[in-house]
Amino acid sequence: MYEAFFGLRERPFELTSNARFLLLTRTHLEALSHLEYAAAAMRGVTLLIGEAGTGKTTLLRKAFATEADGASPRIACALIDNPALRRGEFFEILAEAFGLDPEVARSKATFLRELRRCVTKRRSQGENSIVVIDEAQSLPMPLLEEVRLLGNMESDTEKLLAFVLAGQPEFAQRLSDPALQPLRQRVSLRYVLTRLTVHETASFIAGRIRLAGGDASRLFSREAVIEIHEVSGGLPRTISVICDNALLTCFGLGRTCVDRRIVQEVAADFELGGAPIFHAAAPPSPNVHPFPSSPPRVGAFRDAVIRSSSRATR
Repeated sequence: MYEAFFGLRERPFELTSNARFLLLTRTHLEALSHLEYAAAAMRGVTLLIGEAGTGKTTLLRKAFATEADGASPRIACALIDNPALRRGEFFEILAEAFGLDPEVARSKATFLRELRRCVTKRRSQGENSIVVIDEAQSLPMPLLEEVRLLGNMESDTEKLLAFVLAGQPEFAQRLSDPALQPLRQRVSLRYVLTRLTVHETASFIAGRIRLAGGDASRLFSREAVIEIHEVSGGLPRTISVICDNALLTCFGLGRTCVDRRIVQEVAADFELGGAPIFHAAAPPSPNVHPFPSSPPRVGAFRDAVIRSSSRATR
């Protein structure tokens, strides 16, 4: 919508897990190194822990991209991004991911026999087999037990199947359950993603805009970037939401640079960072809004742009 107005080739703050837009901060570089080492060294079970929106999924896609995306052909990866499954469904997904007939999942004995044959053959050809489970906090207890048991698949000298489990902090808390101690003991690598600092937030914004063909210093003021970090709490996904809506607001207003006030308006619309909340039925109190006598609420311009776009696409 606003790309041409700002001289961009594409929208820089889409919420898809596009590995091309991955910001490699020190924390993310370390996490990526852990994931790549886990795959190369077949480290049993690896944990990647992080709050929602810290970039876990994007990191997984970067580390375990498909061969078509340029990944090493020496890694066969089964990526499961919705693990709220029954046991049979779990086996079926694994069978299909490793090139087996999904019908083998109808019998657990047949599935285990064929899976072992498959990963043993791959390993003899120098290829590692990895199961990557995103949103691992949604794994039901029976599947956590299956992960533990499948993790026992090994030869006399090496692991034949490794697991990477990425989840929110509550998943790490679940693993403290005594019933899951056998699985916890198999965790050989663990990394916790943290929120971005203000400098990393600036790099995140600048990097995405640069990849989209723009210049962040012209599109966002320094004060706006500081405000974005404050109201987002340093969560990359929230930063993207704020930046996308701020650019949309500027487009609606005919402005070419996001300032602090626009960020505050967007934050208020999304009820972020303790920003004042506006309601159409009653104007905000002058004691609440930091710019009470300024021009009309910029959020209204964004709403008008959205309505206009909606009518244009009907």
